[in-house]
Order: sequence, then C-alpha cells, then structure tokens
Amino acid sequence: MMISTKGRYALRVMIELAERYDEGFVSLKSVSDNQQISEKYMESIISLLVKNGLVEGVRGRGGGYKLTRPAEEYSVGSILTITEGTLAPVACLENGDGDCVRSCECKTLPIWQNLDKIINDYLESVKLSDLINR
Repeated sequence: MMISTKGRYALRVMIELAERYDEGFVSLKSVSDNQQISEKYMESIISLLVKNGLVEGVRGRGGGYKLTRPAEEYSVGSILTITEGTLAPVACLENGDGDCVRSCECKTLPIWQNLDKIINDYLESVKLSDLINR
C-alpha cells in the first residue's frame, strides 16, 4: 500500500481547513498558496471532499470551503479511504476479505488480513484534531 499524492494532499487540505475552522469559508487559492499545491489539482481533491460530505463550498465573493463538522469528528482513515479508494495492503483484500480463488488454501492470507485490520484500526483512531494539536 502506498498513499498517493491525492491522499496526502487531501490530509493537508483538511488540516488547514481545520486550523482555520473559525474563519468560515476559506478560498481555494489561499489553501493552494499555503500548501504549495496547484489550484487545478486542488480542485479535483476538493470536489472529492465535497462529494463525500467532508467539506462544503460556496461560490462567489467571500466564498470558499470549510469543514462540515468539527475536526475531532474526522478520522484520517475516512479521509484516505475517500481519496485512495482502498488501503488494503494486497490486491486480494481490495474488494473484501480474501476475495480470491485461492483464499481457502492461501497460507499468507491471515497475515494480510491482520495487517489490513491494524492499518485500518490505527488510521481510524487518529482524528484530524490530533494532527492540528501537535
């Protein structure tokens, strides 16, 4: 499993919006400049976050984006799952629990299932608020 730039940048965007939560709507340009991420790439990330209800946006003067909930209600796991699709360490776990023709005889499957559980449990335990309070 390798977290893509989309996942890493989404976390950075969410952290910045969390840190600026009291400001209300924050412009995409402002976040883009602060994070040194191209505005074009940010648009694709923000659209995913909006589509999945993590942030809301308002167009026009005074518009921008903000979190829909307080930072402590977001897990790193939920953000990464939205941007990455799956956090499975091996392909056979991407669509569920050992969805493979060899799963009933695979001696390594329990290793990957345990690793997948550890990864998911850890990322679900880390909240966005933990990252801004460091």
